[in-house]
Amino acid sequence: MFDSADNSRAPSRKFANQNVLHIGAVNAVILVAAVLLCAGMAPAGASSKSSSLKPLNRFPRMVQEYFVQSVRRIENRTNQRRADLKTKADAEAYVRGVREKIQQSFGPWPERTPLKPRITGVIDRDTYKVEKIIFESRPNFLVTANLYIPKGRAFPLPGVVGTCGHSSNGKASEFYQSFSQGLARQGYVVLIYDPIGQGERLQYPDEDLKSRVGVGVREHLYAGNQQFLVGEFIGSWRAWDGMRALDYLLSRDEVDPKHIGVTGNSGGGTMTTWLCGVEPRWTMGAPSCFVTTFRRNMENELPADTEQCPPRALALGLDHSDFLAAMAPKPVIVLAKEKDYFDARGAEEAYARLVNLYRLLGAEQNIDLFIGPSYHGYSQENREAMYGFFNRATGISEAKSEPELVLEKDETLYCAPRGQVCELDSAPVFSFTKTASEKLAKKRRRNIPAPMLKRRIAQVLGLRGPAALQSKEPPEYRIMRNWRSRGFPKPRWTTYLVRTEPGIHAVVYRLSDEQLLSRPPKGQKRAILYVAHQSSDAELRSEPLIKELLEAEPDSAFYTCDVRGVGESQPDTCGENSYLSAYGSDYFYAIHSIMLGRPYAGQRTRDILRVLQWLKSHGHEEVHLVARGWGAIPATFAAVLSDQVKQVTLKNALTSYSDIAESETYSWPLSALVPNILKSFDLPDCYKALDDKNLKQIDPRGPDGP
Repeated sequence: MFDSADNSRAPSRKFANQNVLHIGAVNAVILVAAVLLCAGMAPAGASSKSSSLKPLNRFPRMVQEYFVQSVRRIENRTNQRRADLKTKADAEAYVRGVREKIQQSFGPWPERTPLKPRITGVIDRDTYKVEKIIFESRPNFLVTANLYIPKGRAFPLPGVVGTCGHSSNGKASEFYQSFSQGLARQGYVVLIYDPIGQGERLQYPDEDLKSRVGVGVREHLYAGNQQFLVGEFIGSWRAWDGMRALDYLLSRDEVDPKHIGVTGNSGGGTMTTWLCGVEPRWTMGAPSCFVTTFRRNMENELPADTEQCPPRALALGLDHSDFLAAMAPKPVIVLAKEKDYFDARGAEEAYARLVNLYRLLGAEQNIDLFIGPSYHGYSQENREAMYGFFNRATGISEAKSEPELVLEKDETLYCAPRGQVCELDSAPVFSFTKTASEKLAKKRRRNIPAPMLKRRIAQVLGLRGPAALQSKEPPEYRIMRNWRSRGFPKPRWTTYLVRTEPGIHAVVYRLSDEQLLSRPPKGQKRAILYVAHQSSDAELRSEPLIKELLEAEPDSAFYTCDVRGVGESQPDTCGENSYLSAYGSDYFYAIHSIMLGRPYAGQRTRDILRVLQWLKSHGHEEVHLVARGWGAIPATFAAVLSDQVKQVTLKNALTSYSDIAESETYSWPLSALVPNILKSFDLPDCYKALDDKNLKQIDPRGPDGP
């Protein structure tokens, strides 16, 4: 059911069966180890009974429902704002507003540097020719493109920029050759370019000019997730390529600047949608197989690439339709498919919003919707709907059907000698990220005072409101029924669900020698709080550090904590066993957190802070905060922010975010990364601040992860 030209939404099983560099080989080993434990293969010193237990996961839908409700609340507010539009002036103000918000999400833009275009070859055909173009969208960042120019017609002619979906061969894909050639045969000059990580623009090529991380989706995730650390967004990078492609198209005498369109499918539909929002020079647009609503994608558990999730878009109240609203009242057609995984109901909802806006602007004839009957892809019926719409907008006599097409071999359309710009010394995306990180390091203040560091942590983590930092009221909690022995280091254990915010509970275990069926007893001033890497339940049976802590501090109360999305609340969404997949559930909520303006690491820090407040309400005024791996990220931030934490032990903690940003390869997941953090501080600043709390680091880990 998935078009061969776009594999961005292939079943999750496809991703689970591949080595996922986004998470890393070490985490793959962890996953295998978990499988072996479940199969009864015990580590040394563990009983076969305890090691064969499947790790507890009693709340797998908690995170999903929390995010669904968050996105629904935002959509309800924005829908009310749209419903309040009553006049043309209201509509015009709305258009101005979404344009400003889009710029907040995508900007600022880089300097427009010389394109330095060159033609590397020409293909001559019956009614058109194809020029092979290479230009620089940024200095030493090469873009490969094919320019289709009609023959035997009077210039200038309408122009179209074509954007590609997730085809491995980019602009040479059947779908993308087809619409480019189809438009050229009808009298359009078409420039279609390869996206980053596809076609001739692989960013991680091996010696055989194949991607080392995976073409398309995987390269986008791998380069894009890393970019967040330095305040960049790969969607902006890709949109900038499209804007510079337009610069080149408009430089050609064959092109009429009064008629300039943009179209693309799937990932190219994404870029078409974003480009409609960020670039005012278009006169018409036709996104295919992308436009729906953020709510539908969230409810349907549909992951999206990094570039398909703009920073703070949800926090700003933006939706897919708003990027097209930024074009109003210019002509736009939404192209969708009935059997697509991009929900056609969302396309209809987006269209209904736009119809009302265009009606108020007196241009209802300029907005249209076409839903093809088949599966995902820029198939002929969608292409013909686009041709007809563009022809009406430009005044070209409307074609009743697509002209006969003759597709070229990939090699025929190559712009680079062997089909990869790396051989022309094009700089890869990660090299720009490395340079940006190095520049930020030189600008950052050294020896940040503690109050300033706390403010910066709260700011980058999106920690707002009394529940995070200032509340004197302890959180509500539940006491779960006791379970049988799990083979923990102490014979008795009790589970508490600590409410950290509406819809979210941290899962806290209290280990003891005596049975406890009620609230934690008071009387112990000091407590150990262990924040799990991926599962308290599993780590209590396998992590030697826990046994060492219990032996070293026998008089301290002992607790563990699963923050949201970890251990007992590990999501079972986005496909079977997708959690550690590059495109799985942990990524899904991390990228939506960035759209919400609340980084996942910040949400997990909030969980720890609230658990600390809960511990204090039971008399634990001093806490030794211990964390491992993924858990060390939010634990570090919480330890700096909380005066209740008197001692800190971190195992397998990340050395620095700079180390990730400046490395070609890394394996920490997006959920551990914090957007824009390197503009103000780095983890070593936190570690230095924790020296006064007797910080102990055990086996720190660099980019390759825990």
